[in-house]
Amino acid sequence: MGVILCAIRGGPECLPTIAQAITLAQETGLTVHFLYIVNRDLLSGASSAQACAISGQIRQMGKSVLRTALALASTQGVTAQGVVRQGNVGDEIASLCRDLGADYLILGQPQAQGEKDAFSEALLPQFIEQIEKQTGARVVPVDGEGR
Repeated sequence: MGVILCAIRGGPECLPTIAQAITLAQETGLTVHFLYIVNRDLLSGASSAQACAISGQIRQMGKSVLRTALALASTQGVTAQGVVRQGNVGDEIASLCRDLGADYLILGQPQAQGEKDAFSEALLPQFIEQIEKQTGARVVPVDGEGR
């Protein structure tokens, strides 16, 4: 049986993304795997000791974000699991999609000012196409995260 992978960053901005994953799980009966990624690119300018400390703090924040998502899923009768990974966000999403044999990837569209990563409005369609081709998962973009 396949799963739904839902990549989240946390904060109230990701609630529409979590809600979409829960709704899809209710419709399909699939388990949701919430994913929080410690973005290693954010640690590139820090010394190794600083990077280790910051990474640990971000990992703890990610666990807290996942606990919230798991609680929301539970209240809706949805089976869910959470995982924290560290690395390049796009690579980690693709890797976990493959590892889980994900049927769906729920993906918000966070928009920080000046953001130039794969989740910017201009680059997101290319990222979605790449993920679908590499993993076979159907990507469900959720508009409104971070806007």
